[in-house]
Amino acid sequence: MIKKSLLSLSAVLVVYLLTWPVEVEPVAWQAPENLGYTERFAQNQQLSQLHRIELDGDIGPEDFAVDANQNIYFSLASGDIKYLDPKGKIHPWVNTGGRPLGIEFDGQGNLIVADAYIGLLKIDVKGKIETLVNIVDGIKVNYADDVDISDNGKIYFSDASTKFHAKKYGTYGASLLDINEHGGHGRLIEYDPATKTATTLASGFNFANGVTMSHDNKWVLMNETGHYRILKIAVEGENKGQYQVVIDGLPGFPDNINQGSNGLYWFGMVSPRSKPLDLLSGSGFARKIVQRLPAFMRPKAQHFGHVVAITEEGVVKHNLQDPLGMYGQTTGALEVGDQLYISSLHETALAKTLNPNMAKTVEVIQESGEQVGSQP
Repeated sequence: MIKKSLLSLSAVLVVYLLTWPVEVEPVAWQAPENLGYTERFAQNQQLSQLHRIELDGDIGPEDFAVDANQNIYFSLASGDIKYLDPKGKIHPWVNTGGRPLGIEFDGQGNLIVADAYIGLLKIDVKGKIETLVNIVDGIKVNYADDVDISDNGKIYFSDASTKFHAKKYGTYGASLLDINEHGGHGRLIEYDPATKTATTLASGFNFANGVTMSHDNKWVLMNETGHYRILKIAVEGENKGQYQVVIDGLPGFPDNINQGSNGLYWFGMVSPRSKPLDLLSGSGFARKIVQRLPAFMRPKAQHFGHVVAITEEGVVKHNLQDPLGMYGQTTGALEVGDQLYISSLHETALAKTLNPNMAKTVEVIQESGEQVGSQP
């Protein structure tokens, strides 16, 4: 009797794993070879020695932007955007009502925000919020991810996935679905404030993520998270909208990217690559079975810290890691003078270390950011 019951249960489980409907329709592809933490990405603990600025309950400081007074603004999972003043005090500012991710100041002092739930926003110096873009080429912006602004005022932002909506699945959940499917649902959008028009500059990407202008403003560098690579996409000339690969075969999932000094670009890797995902990349059928597993059994982000600085040719100049995840799931890095500020997907603190472009050593320091109530 017991044997018969076990056989029946096994049959039900097999049918479930083979047939149960799931959100994804995985596409077969060939993951690039993963050399892991060797050679240019040799493992180290240079990021383990950093300075935490605790947020007193806030979670997920995703991105940074610096205003003319050297206040450092950051976006949070709660929808809040706060700022850290030059004296080290944290101030509240606005709540977007969504999930702000990438942020950047324009030439008029407005904060431009890629809000994953709402679209592209503009917040003026008084904190008034305006939605600039939420539909492009007839397709709703379902996952505005990162943003940067050209010297000519045009705004470029990524829509990570037109299929897996950030508001429906959560930003993290939607990213896992899109990366598993590998269906090319990401796009890069150009918005012209002068004409108030938005167009898709390039599309077909596997989780279009971090964006930054090249130092000469001729390209947008964009992290294609689901393909473990960084691209540069032309924003002018005959090749406008076409891309070149800057660096590929990364050992982790690239997230945000920012300009650095000396012609460099800083990007964060939110997690090391997943061996099961890579091994099953060529089988959409197998990855669909993986999606039917309980959530705790599916591949997920690991708590590992890693930020990298590269040239526009993809040469690695700085490789800072925290294998123990003391400050993990790092999304990016931003130079502010002699400091390098580190952002994170799920941490409860900001982090900073000495900018390796300007310093040779780092110190371990701990502090708590004091929450105050004044405006900038």
